[in-house]
Amino acid sequence: MLRHCAFALAGLVAACAPDYDVIIRGGTVYDGSGSAPVVADVAITSDTIAAIGDLSAASARTELDATGLAVSPGFINMLSWATESLIEDGRSQSDIRQGVTLEVFGEGWSMGPLTDAMRQDQLKRQGDIEFAIPWTTLGEYLEHLSTRGISPNVASFIGATTLRIHEIGYDDRPPSADELERMRALVRQGMEEGALGIGSSLIYAPAFYAKTPELIELCRVAAEYGGMYISHMRSEANRLLEGIEELIIVAREAGIRAEIYHLKAAGEANWPKMDDAIALIEAARAEGLRITADMYTYPAGATGLNAAMPPWVQEGGHDAWVERLRDPAVRRRVAREMRTPTDAWENLYLAAGSADRLLLVGFKQDSLKYLTGKTLAEVAELRGTSPELTAMDLVILDDSRVGTVYFLMSEENIEKQIALPWVSFGSDAGSLAPEGVFLLSNPHPRAYGNFARLLGGYVRERGVIPLEEAIRRLTALPAENLRIRRRGSLRSGYFADVVVFDPTTMQDHATFREPHQYATGVLHVFVNGTQVLNDGEHTGALPGRVVRGPGWRGASDE
Repeated sequence: MLRHCAFALAGLVAACAPDYDVIIRGGTVYDGSGSAPVVADVAITSDTIAAIGDLSAASARTELDATGLAVSPGFINMLSWATESLIEDGRSQSDIRQGVTLEVFGEGWSMGPLTDAMRQDQLKRQGDIEFAIPWTTLGEYLEHLSTRGISPNVASFIGATTLRIHEIGYDDRPPSADELERMRALVRQGMEEGALGIGSSLIYAPAFYAKTPELIELCRVAAEYGGMYISHMRSEANRLLEGIEELIIVAREAGIRAEIYHLKAAGEANWPKMDDAIALIEAARAEGLRITADMYTYPAGATGLNAAMPPWVQEGGHDAWVERLRDPAVRRRVAREMRTPTDAWENLYLAAGSADRLLLVGFKQDSLKYLTGKTLAEVAELRGTSPELTAMDLVILDDSRVGTVYFLMSEENIEKQIALPWVSFGSDAGSLAPEGVFLLSNPHPRAYGNFARLLGGYVRERGVIPLEEAIRRLTALPAENLRIRRRGSLRSGYFADVVVFDPTTMQDHATFREPHQYATGVLHVFVNGTQVLNDGEHTGALPGRVVRGPGWRGASDE
């Protein structure tokens, strides 16, 4: 390769400019395709991968020795709740240290579009992290993040719940024709701003009130722009198969690609349904429908105590829910329904099996934070009340849904899902740091360990899938599903989102009792060509950008 040389006239000394900004030398390169790796050099110029191969004759301003290390595309977090944590701390420490370079938001709720009333309600409901809300649309929120400065890239679905609240509020009723058309118009706006498609979360009020035809109509608009539908299905437990069937109906009727959020069979009685669930999805794929899924690598999920109570008591929004829970007659009815098996709503309290399998991890009020890390059974014993009444009391006292971990899944099914070639991965959590405001609550350990747990526990230790296949599912597969350009692979001309890690030491350390512990094994991370992790330590760089979906109507190099 020819070097570009500038000659200093004084002394006729030639000063050769480097060929590249960065060369990562001698690493074992996994390009994201799932093919066997090759030992090669990777060169970066500006924000782009410039060359891959034998670059021994080339030079760079920065050179890294990656001998014995894996070099791969940056990982894509298909289900991220870093929407607020990135406002608090744009470094995205817990995910960057696992190799995540793209955070994907929008599980039912999205950070726009907002009405003034929605904005005021969000300000009122803020917990440990407090922030201004100067945006209205989803696109404005994403730009707000990138302008403030963030280490990872960000993208988002439009939340179907957010659209419903925008036009209908928290009422249990279908939209009028005019309301539905306004919701469809908001989808058009969001897609043209670069949203990825429609995201739903159908076990929660008010999303629970939406019927299938409403979802189809929203998805038809997203499909016009090449978007996809992604859903926390109406059931992951007693009606798991029916939930999958609804997702398939939406995909077929709307003509849209569809993905299942955090595929699982929740509740021990439902664990045997996983084989039938997989067969149902694969039959739809054989039909020609593009159905995929993502998952997290833990036997427990995390949400709030709202998932332990029937949707009817939550109609009208948070304040109406809390007020109803003060009524003795309502309390008796809710307690009875919490204890009664049903297919009418998703009861995670019963799916967990017992109150000692519910871990309370997130309180809003300082006066209740001493309960963080205790089970619902332990708190019920402390208070001398039943677990059901204790759950209601905590919602009232904390004036929140109370962050809760539910132990629901089997390890056998987790391994079975990881083995599926159409499954990618998402943390379903924020991106945190063991410092400051983040220490006021306990997250699910997946916030610190989801991706390292896959590569360390399920790939290296258990051999569920080979490393090259795991990297494909963390990179090229989700990028292809999302239809995002020039990301997800190590190829010349692609954006330089690159991870250098040690497959022999990749390991999660966070636990349910002590979750604020970084994973180890990732040494270097580049986002858009800028190094954000160097020898395992954050550089402070904030080069993250908004990654736009296929409907984006603006000028962009994405």
